[in-house]
Amino acid sequence: MKISPIALRHKLHQNPEISFHEFKTTELIIESVKNLPNSNNIKIHTPYKTGLIVEYKAGNGNFHLFRADIDALPIKEENEVSFKSRNSYMHACGHDVHTSILYSFLQYVLKNKIKKNILFLFQPAEESGGGAMEFYNTGIFKNYKIQDAFALHVTDEYPFGTIASTNGVLFASSLEVDIDFHGINSHVAFPQKGKNAFNALRLFLDAVDKLPKDISKPLVFGAGKISAGEIRNILPGYARLEGTMRGLSSKELLIFFSQIEIILNGIEKITGVKIRIEKGAHYPEVIINSNLFGKLSKSLSKVYNFIDCGYKMTGEDFGFFSQKFPSFMFWLGTSNGAKYGLHNPKFLPNDKIIEVGRSIYSEILNSLS
Repeated sequence: MKISPIALRHKLHQNPEISFHEFKTTELIIESVKNLPNSNNIKIHTPYKTGLIVEYKAGNGNFHLFRADIDALPIKEENEVSFKSRNSYMHACGHDVHTSILYSFLQYVLKNKIKKNILFLFQPAEESGGGAMEFYNTGIFKNYKIQDAFALHVTDEYPFGTIASTNGVLFASSLEVDIDFHGINSHVAFPQKGKNAFNALRLFLDAVDKLPKDISKPLVFGAGKISAGEIRNILPGYARLEGTMRGLSSKELLIFFSQIEIILNGIEKITGVKIRIEKGAHYPEVIINSNLFGKLSKSLSKVYNFIDCGYKMTGEDFGFFSQKFPSFMFWLGTSNGAKYGLHNPKFLPNDKIIEVGRSIYSEILNSLS
């Protein structure tokens, strides 16, 4: 049975799955794609445990890659809508919308029998773990000569239907870091008998804040989660920090990571607390190809409100593809007044943005040679 893009969005939104666990999501997309008219003109590939590629080949020549991410976040939804999430996860970053836009675009291509070769990538694990790299490393892309790659990201930062992009770095490189502080518990009355792990963590945060900043090279360090201690009268012998770094290049992040290691080594010597730092997911910066930006900003501006937004410190693992192929990515505004921001339990783009996103992809395709 054929399913509409809006109906698909609602099903995805009701049944969100987190990174690397998008099994039912993948099944739903495959089933929906197979039931599209003219689906005999496509091939479905599942080289990874979740996610899929839909191959549409109209003849010899290069392929255009269009990508949507399919994973959700461990956030409890606070919207009261008929298609509210049925579990403790949520599409709070709009990936249900991205997926439905790409599905609608596939529907458009099949219906109009477009004479271009296109790969439709429904990618897993954008939010955590680097799904783009994992999917790429399956080797599936070696079977195609990919000319360019495209993606979008919805946001209520901009008015409904607005396109925002830039020439060069659009989204920052990001690197997750986990730091464990191993000390010795002690009673608050006898602090000299222990090694306070939380104090070591606090010293680290103070030291990072005092690092000299080069305003010409924006760099962000954020400690999103800190845990320490068990009961009120015992000084903690263990503490943990989970954070992220953002910069305009992977090279700058790795230099900053080395500075953090030096700081931690010094704190370890001063406090006697053993410290271990580990890298998590590392997303390279999203680079917008200058030729594509020049061509598409001109053509899209004729139909849509197009703005040059400059760089953002947001991380996006489409950056991995932008290192491999000439790429164009853009923000798609969804705001009709309310602005909750991404990863918010009330973030909920209107269904109407699906058709807008589809039409923009169609316009992009028409502008390509």
